[in-house]
Parts: sequence; structure tokens; C-alpha cells
Amino acid sequence: MAQLQYWGTGRRKTSVARVRLLPGDGQVVINHRQMDDYFGLETLKLIVKQPLLVTELLGKYDVFANVQGGGISGQAGAIRHGIARALLKVDPDLRTALKREGLLTRDARMKERKKYGLKAARRAPQFSKR
Repeated sequence: MAQLQYWGTGRRKTSVARVRLLPGDGQVVINHRQMDDYFGLETLKLIVKQPLLVTELLGKYDVFANVQGGGISGQAGAIRHGIARALLKVDPDLRTALKREGLLTRDARMKERKKYGLKAARRAPQFSKR
């Protein structure tokens, strides 16, 4: 028998997360590893769980995420975005709660490109009079 599952794609900086929600006991698996093994910082674990906490569905769904690109902070944000999008497919009435917390908005902030003549995007070389 086919199991009921919900998909969501999340993005943050250069990270892309494909998230799958299955009815279960609340385990979170990221790239075939438990969330506690994947993320060392408690703040990143909280970021990932935020959509489930807001909608009060924390122990009701298992989260399986494949994430690639970027660093761990961007990956946590991408997973959060993907979970929020998948929860919309579970129940469209959750939109107001997720929207109020800003979880459905894709964070468009990216790294600014380096400019020629400068050391970084805005960092100028040290000024010397002579």
C-alpha cells in the first residue's frame, strides 16, 4: 500500500533542500543522518523544527530531507523553508500561521559579488598617501 507523503522544496542562500514529510513519530533525518548528528548547534536544530512548532505538529510527522550546497546555516534555513511548504500540502489552513511567522517567504539575501579594484564586495584596499 502506498504511504501518504508530502514534498516541499526549500532554498536559502545557495542551499537547496528537498523535504519529504511522512506520518510518524517526529524523527528528523537529513542526508541519511539523524538531525543531532548533522547539526551540532542547538540553534540550527531549533530553526529546522520551527515550522512544526508553530503548527503544533512536532511529534506527528517524520521529516526526511536531502540538502546540498552552501553551509550549515543556509542548509538549516533551506530545510525550514521546505518543511513549511510541505506542511501547506498537508493542510492549506496552516498558511496563516506559517505566513505570520514568515516561514513561507524565500529569504532572497545572497552573498554580494566581489568588485574589481576592491578586496571584497565593498572592502577597499588600505589607503596610503605615499
